Amino acid sequence: MAPSVGEFYAGKCILVTGGTGFVGKALVEKLLRSCPQLDTIYLLLRSKKGQTSEERLKDLCSNKLFELLREKDPDAFQKVKLIPGDILEEGLGMSNDDRVELQRRCNIVFHSAACVRFDQKLKDAVNLNTVGTHRVLQLAETMENLEVFVHLSTAYCRCELDMLEEKLYPAVHNPRHVMHICEWMDDDLLKYLEPELIKSEPNTYSYTKAITEDLVAEYSKKFPTAIARPSIVTAAWKEPIPGWVDNLNGPTGLLVGSGKGVIRSMHCEPSYTADAVSVDVVVNGCILIAYATALDKPRNISVYNITLSGVVKISWGEIIELGKKWVDVYPHTVALWHPGGNIKSYYWQHVLCVFFFHIAPAYLLDGLLFLLGKKTFLVNVQKRISHGLNVLQYYTTKEWHFRNDRFLSLRKRISEEDDRTFYIDLSTLSPDEYLKYYVLGTRQFCCKEDPSTLPRARKLNKIRYVVDVVCKTLFFVLIAWLLYSYRDIFTSSVELLDNTLKSLPPISKVKAEGVDEILGS
Repeated sequence: MAPSVGEFYAGKCILVTGGTGFVGKALVEKLLRSCPQLDTIYLLLRSKKGQTSEERLKDLCSNKLFELLREKDPDAFQKVKLIPGDILEEGLGMSNDDRVELQRRCNIVFHSAACVRFDQKLKDAVNLNTVGTHRVLQLAETMENLEVFVHLSTAYCRCELDMLEEKLYPAVHNPRHVMHICEWMDDDLLKYLEPELIKSEPNTYSYTKAITEDLVAEYSKKFPTAIARPSIVTAAWKEPIPGWVDNLNGPTGLLVGSGKGVIRSMHCEPSYTADAVSVDVVVNGCILIAYATALDKPRNISVYNITLSGVVKISWGEIIELGKKWVDVYPHTVALWHPGGNIKSYYWQHVLCVFFFHIAPAYLLDGLLFLLGKKTFLVNVQKRISHGLNVLQYYTTKEWHFRNDRFLSLRKRISEEDDRTFYIDLSTLSPDEYLKYYVLGTRQFCCKEDPSTLPRARKLNKIRYVVDVVCKTLFFVLIAWLLYSYRDIFTSSVELLDNTLKSLPPISKVKAEGVDEILGS
């Protein structure tokens, strides 16, 4: 009889990299709460933004995410041990004593540390996502009692493929060669070569994740290894807090930006199927992947696509409409304008809307602020929003399908009780209810707005709605007045354009005689 999930993790020592990231936080919380008999969770943390590793660990444990754990088992935090270090440094920047302890005691490694910025320079992305992973693999190779190594990748690691299967794909370039050229090559030359190097992928994040999988596979002959490929990771579905999210990446930024009236247009094909998975399902999947891989001890790498495919089908258009519905029910207290706008299937239609509803108002309002002697900010905000939308819109104007049979089959290996605890079945998810808690979560955890502010927010939202209607009415009245006042100029312009078009030779003549001959005559 195979042990239960809880029995398997009992007495285990686990190393987690990226423990302060979105997925990392949720993974640590779930392990402490649902695997209470584990021995130790080692967290590799570096100093950052003037905070020491110890201060970052303290902030992590005081996060709202751990509130349920603090009530249920406050002593669980004693099982978390800090390992000061940095994946950007040789030897991970850790002390010899910490290294020896990990080599002697560590049983499971969850490697989730990565840079998730899509616009990162190639050298920086390679150092974080590929070289950093290599250093963690080198440490894992020296661990005496290692049972499994789980590497978090992404389902969007091979964007040139319409269908991604649960298998390893050969890297476009040898990861060791890429690491080598990033080490010695001049920054300007590397910047020049970057578009050609990553041309198979839309950005450096996807490219480095793709080549890093090949590097991880090299070590699968030395210890049991698995790759978890989640699709877009979104707010928590069920636990520990429905709607919990702590970043503005991807769809979360879109929800907040549109809810605050800043985003009025988005280039998207509404009929395309979206694939996004809640962070709690991703974490449960990783825990089960480690469990199954350690028991099976495969000689080859195991790949799992943690995706919606074949379980829930929902389009981008449906998601955006549900988001708009709940943003109107749970508005923001502080917003630039009333939520509005919509998605555009045609790129040039979107560009025109961006100019009239994003850029022009930003310059107009910043101009007024400048004249009033106030600090301007809207133009810079719009630049950041445009950049973020350009990144996201690559994924909303294409469609992918993912095979996830191996991932879904994990449920067959565990008991009904474990299936309830480490749930990965998304078939019962209600998109409408999920988006409701998602909007509430972005409001509370990303924008720091307490639920008690909702009555005031709704009143302000009604005022913003009236202002929006009045401004639109005045705008159309102004356009009508201009057309009426300058109708003679408008009529003359139309006539001039019509006469010009009539004077042009027929297209058939152009094709027959050539442009040069016609212009010459």
